[in-house]
Amino acid sequence: MTLPRALACAVLAAAAASATAQALPPEALAALRRAEVPATALAVVVRELPAGPTRLAWQGDLALNPASVTKLLTTLAALERLGPGWTWTTPVWLQGQIHDGVLDGTLVIQGRGDPQLTAERLRTALRRVWQLGVHEIRGDIVLDGSAFAPAQAEPGDFDGESTRPYNVQPAALLPNFRSVGYSFVPDPGAGVARVLVDPPLARTAIQATVPLDTGPCVDWRSALKASFGAEVRFAGRYPVGCGELAWYVADPDPQSYDARLLEGLWAELGGRLTGRARAGLAPRDTAPSFELRSPPLADLLRDMNKLSQNTMAEQITRTLALQRRPDIPADAAGARAALAEWLDEALGPLPAGTVLDNGSGLSRSTRLSAGLLARLLERGYASPSMPEFVASLPIAGIDGTMRRARALMPGRAHLKTGSLRDVAALAGYVFSDSGRRYAFVALLQHPNAAAARPAFDALLQWTARDAPGTTTP
Repeated sequence: MTLPRALACAVLAAAAASATAQALPPEALAALRRAEVPATALAVVVRELPAGPTRLAWQGDLALNPASVTKLLTTLAALERLGPGWTWTTPVWLQGQIHDGVLDGTLVIQGRGDPQLTAERLRTALRRVWQLGVHEIRGDIVLDGSAFAPAQAEPGDFDGESTRPYNVQPAALLPNFRSVGYSFVPDPGAGVARVLVDPPLARTAIQATVPLDTGPCVDWRSALKASFGAEVRFAGRYPVGCGELAWYVADPDPQSYDARLLEGLWAELGGRLTGRARAGLAPRDTAPSFELRSPPLADLLRDMNKLSQNTMAEQITRTLALQRRPDIPADAAGARAALAEWLDEALGPLPAGTVLDNGSGLSRSTRLSAGLLARLLERGYASPSMPEFVASLPIAGIDGTMRRARALMPGRAHLKTGSLRDVAALAGYVFSDSGRRYAFVALLQHPNAAAARPAFDALLQWTARDAPGTTTP
């Protein structure tokens, strides 16, 4: 049986289009060869928006580790489940009688998962206490973090770097990311760099000065030979040529951090405390004296994605778990269930090989396909929260983790980066020479992944060059 000529031509054209969609651009293949990475380690999907044809699909069904690109899932799930205007509240109770500047009772602070409860916002809360006439607390400061189950993992479990802020574990009450900033200010006249600490921590000994070194500003953190423990010590020297720099460190004793911070902030304000800061429960049937409210979710998502803030992502996914099951403390399993449930509702049954370990991407186990992520980007582009979703992503050549990107003219793409040992990932939206917008996903898993990032640049340039006779620097 012979196909009609018109039908045969249509079949051949469809086959040619399919072959074109499956073929990697030669410049991307060349970059992979230079990095000694096989094309089988890469998965790419480029799809025109809205709901347009697929321009490139290379191993789109292959489930790979997306690293921090996982945050795209967390972002859209939060926008759809909570809404862009969602805020977290941190209630505060003044329990007892107030007279002559003295609270005869306790100050209670309850955490409900605020992802950005910074020291400055806690200072605001304590100033409010001061303005309410309390200058001395003749009792304790009670800290309630019972809304989340205690984290089962230790900060150093992922990569052994327990003092890296990205490894801080989630908690319902998470003040200042349980981290400390050490600023080094050279004083050449005295021959030292003065160590300034923010926020202040009670019962914490910190070396006040470090000897100066006249050498160049190279690997200054290693030169300091820091020891972060019960006492913070610096056995080395600080290069004077560095000027003033800051080092942010996750506190080595996260279990006691909250108490030391609240005591330190209250003392900084001039307040007196006869008791201590300790864990406890907030009252159940009494309205709080006031509440500290977070910025809206849309603002926090910009901070999370542009800086790839892992702890914020984990706080948000546990909040999703708490909203799903408010009767039990949120934990990692509940967060995974909340994400999986939303993803199943949003995009249908999960493809074979999909593994959701957490919402930050700081995982060796998570596996998502480029095709699934492209569908996620399509849904985000069609969502009522599209402006907030897109605006949360780093802008190529302008800000966040994409500020140094040079593959495209600045501002031509909003892209979330992902990077782990043996993993490189990039996903988001690209504005092309023809005026089209594309969903772009590239995942790569290989021991030489970092060296193969030029292949991503080549893919971005190929995506942008979709008008005849145009070039993209």
